[in-house]
Amino acid sequence: MNTSLPMTVIGGYLGAGKTTLINRLLSEPHGLRLLVMVNDFGAINIDASLLANASQDTMTLTNGCVCCTMGADLFQAIGSVLDRPDRPDHLVIEASGIADPGRIAALALAEPDLSYAGVVTVVHAREWPHLVNDPQIGAQLRGQVDAADLVALSHSHLADITTPDLPSPHVMLHQLDTLAPVILGSTTAKLRQPEVHGHAKFYSWSTRKSPIWDRHSVTAHLQARPKGLYRVKGFLPTAVGTLEVQVVGRQIQITPATPPCPIGLVAIGIANQVNETETEAWWSASLTDLPRASRS
Repeated sequence: MNTSLPMTVIGGYLGAGKTTLINRLLSEPHGLRLLVMVNDFGAINIDASLLANASQDTMTLTNGCVCCTMGADLFQAIGSVLDRPDRPDHLVIEASGIADPGRIAALALAEPDLSYAGVVTVVHAREWPHLVNDPQIGAQLRGQVDAADLVALSHSHLADITTPDLPSPHVMLHQLDTLAPVILGSTTAKLRQPEVHGHAKFYSWSTRKSPIWDRHSVTAHLQARPKGLYRVKGFLPTAVGTLEVQVVGRQIQITPATPPCPIGLVAIGIANQVNETETEAWWSASLTDLPRASRS
């Protein structure tokens, strides 16, 4: 049974209508417990009747959805979602207007606890023909559309949808009564899976080999990991039980694990900052350096 968390990325250029789409999605009676991570929490305007409670960084709705700010560290933000004891049914990430949504979505291919649920790029239908031909930003907009599994046209009721300059295939948001079945892919298959090139944006490594650790040695070894490894998680054995390891950025959390636990470790990093040779050398040191990987 697949227990990974589906992740959808919503991209689109500045002013395309991403926030409006997310606001509609959060307000729909779709029956899903969504967790939506946005760049600007203040831009999400939810009807007061749906709002259960709100803090500076998190907003909880009466339909079970949660909306929160993404923060500066995407790895840390997603790691905190995956470590929640009450995981949502679906994770939705709003990419910034100038971000590459495909690069964010590639994290779902590297993180075992995430499953890829597609990229939706919002395009302002009336402005698209002008923006895409702009010599300074046109290539960026085409890149956002090329990364999409689904292109959602906003302001399509104001545009000439017969123009060949509009990206295709697409859906027109003003014609959709409900967004969840289309945006989250619950009733329609995605148009295509993301291309995975040899120079993938994210690097993933895993192992099931481990010495017998003590808590101090685990901490020291994790602190000495290659700098490019931003997220590490797994279960490591000690002489008196098993430790659960969670690393996100500079934060290292080590707690006793409740058996049964599969011994092993998974690490994720940026592909151009760390490689297989560095990671294997780091972990091999733990298999041979007994003072650091204590058996006592």
